[in-house]
Amino acid sequence: MARAKAKLKSESFLSIPTWTDDTELVGLVFDLQPITSTSLYSQYTIGLHAWFLDQVRQFNPELSTYLHDGESEKPFNISALEGQLLPTGRQLQLEANQIYRWHINALSQRVVEFLGQWLAQLPAILDLRDAPMSIKQVSIAHPPTTYGQLLQSSTEKYSNVNLSFVSPTSFRRKGHHFPLPVPVNLFHSYLRRWNDFSGMTIAQEAFLDWIDEGVIIHQHRLESVKVAAGKRGSVTGFTGAIACGLSKAALANSEFTRLFYALVKLAPYCGTGHKTTFGLGQTRLEWVEQETTVPTQLLTNMLGERIDELTVLFTAQRKRTGGDRADKIASTWATILARREMGESLQMIAQDLEMPYTTVKTYAKLARRALRGEG
Repeated sequence: MARAKAKLKSESFLSIPTWTDDTELVGLVFDLQPITSTSLYSQYTIGLHAWFLDQVRQFNPELSTYLHDGESEKPFNISALEGQLLPTGRQLQLEANQIYRWHINALSQRVVEFLGQWLAQLPAILDLRDAPMSIKQVSIAHPPTTYGQLLQSSTEKYSNVNLSFVSPTSFRRKGHHFPLPVPVNLFHSYLRRWNDFSGMTIAQEAFLDWIDEGVIIHQHRLESVKVAAGKRGSVTGFTGAIACGLSKAALANSEFTRLFYALVKLAPYCGTGHKTTFGLGQTRLEWVEQETTVPTQLLTNMLGERIDELTVLFTAQRKRTGGDRADKIASTWATILARREMGESLQMIAQDLEMPYTTVKTYAKLARRALRGEG
């Protein structure tokens, strides 16, 4: 890929990271500065997700269709904003004199190619609804590589590894959220991405049996959280870190041992668990000590807990109808009403949920009526 410069509207120039044409994985970090100090709604990662997919649509409609409709694992993920983002009332505050960092990770050669084309014509502003931010810098967060290179480099000296989950992380298990980093769940998560995008499919059952028998957790520091995540509902997840390694018996299987360390190196690129395209499951290969209280998380915890509380209530009221449709409607009502209680407009909620405004307005009325016991 040729080196390029992207000219901003401010007449300044943005240096563009580069990589070779065979690159299949890369992690980017954007330095963003708000145009003005402003408030931001707590589920703003939906806006980041939508902005990025709209950029894909403008530059590559075919890829956009695949990312929206593809049945496979999603070949990208994003983070929430990192920086001084403090609660103010029921919203978060963005400060104009602060720099915020935002990650985008690509997991397939197709998405990596798009990123290269996009960066060469990158817009000056990330338009996050009513909180536009100037793009000051784009850097490499996780180096350009391929799946083959990850596997080849995994033959280095074997040692214990640290995995830190720096944003709420969760798995789906038997129809429910499972908020623990059990090795089988961790490596099932990584292996799904590997099998979808690497071109080197591994038999899942045998490998996960080996993981279950051979991975030892030596240390952990974990905290459970309940957050609003994605477009509907809440997620029970965890943050924190674990240190783990392989038993002597497991090391006897050299093929699976190589794959184990390759998947560990894949983790920062692909994230862990589900809803990674909405900021969940961001993962680092180091022991990250988080603050005892994360102010930014307070509002999302509050919203997640309220959505969960309302979902239980509305599901119980609708249990006579049964079925997946009743569960989905209960979750949608809960999401709309909880976000409305947080002061968000029905227009913004409708946009996030990709639903007609009139439908969201009707659902809000029905949810309030149900809450009063009139349903």
